[in-house]
Amino acid sequence: MHWLRYAPILTLDAVWKADCSSLFPKVCSTQFYISYTTDTRVQSEGRLQQAALDLLAGSDIQFRRDHRLDIALVKNHPIALVFLPAADIPTFVGEGRVDLGITGRDQICEHEAVTPPTEDTGAEEVLDLGFGYCQLQVQVPKNGPYKEPKDLIGRNISTSFAGLSTKYFEALEAQYAGATNGDSITSKQLRTKIKYLGGSVEAACALGVADGIVDLVESGETMKAAGLEAIDTVVESKAVLIRSKHPSNPELVDKIAGRIKGVIAAQRYVTCTYNIPRKLLPTATKITPGKRAPTVTALDEPDWVAVNVMVEKVKIATVMDDLASCGAEDILVGHIANSR
Repeated sequence: MHWLRYAPILTLDAVWKADCSSLFPKVCSTQFYISYTTDTRVQSEGRLQQAALDLLAGSDIQFRRDHRLDIALVKNHPIALVFLPAADIPTFVGEGRVDLGITGRDQICEHEAVTPPTEDTGAEEVLDLGFGYCQLQVQVPKNGPYKEPKDLIGRNISTSFAGLSTKYFEALEAQYAGATNGDSITSKQLRTKIKYLGGSVEAACALGVADGIVDLVESGETMKAAGLEAIDTVVESKAVLIRSKHPSNPELVDKIAGRIKGVIAAQRYVTCTYNIPRKLLPTATKITPGKRAPTVTALDEPDWVAVNVMVEKVKIATVMDDLASCGAEDILVGHIANSR
């Protein structure tokens, strides 16, 4: 696979012209950003891409993609999926060429560092999707002479995020140059040399290309394998849903965004049902307050009630233990297929 990272875009125009411009109609996109180092790129990219495709499937966006094509038409909506480099998605959404997108927050920040948003351009974040967590970090050789970010001022820095790195070192140089009264360092005055690399950024220090790097870290395993350590974090990132400020089809955009939000809620929560004596209900509802409030139903057996409530999936084991301890019985947990 080429170093460019690819992920799906969702387009909303039903009319496709028979020329090259049909590849990029003004449409709605869903896309996600993945950045991993070389030894884990394919495996991790597949896992996170599947998370984004699961959102589409849960939103009832039905499509079949031919492996030879970067476009897949959706069967039950006026939508098409298009595969493009992930870094381009904020541009398409920000310029209104695409209405919705799923991308990494780091990619949005990088785009805005180079092309600041205006009243009419730039993307708006709609929803944190809860997957694809990583950090854009300043890294140096573990046994090298650089221990703090300020030690890298005036040195060579390699990165795939030239915009964010430039802003970071502009602020750093301004801080240690004693800039006051709103003074700042511009890119022309920047002493630190930012070198763009499209991939293999973690190898730059070992090969003598850079004194430090700014690169994405998920688990940190590749960073450690390359003999590097992080000394600062520039941006924390997750996959997010973004939208254009001027969507071409606001009603459809809102519908798709609402469906994705429902799928995420269904993935995050489970239903918990249990029986409990009415006199213990106040204690139990403190354990399971629910998203809004528990549903309480009287049982035929006097002084007993049934409670049905949504609980975060990651907390359900502890919640069940606490409910059993406070006197609840017949505790059941159910899967949520979808929600609104």
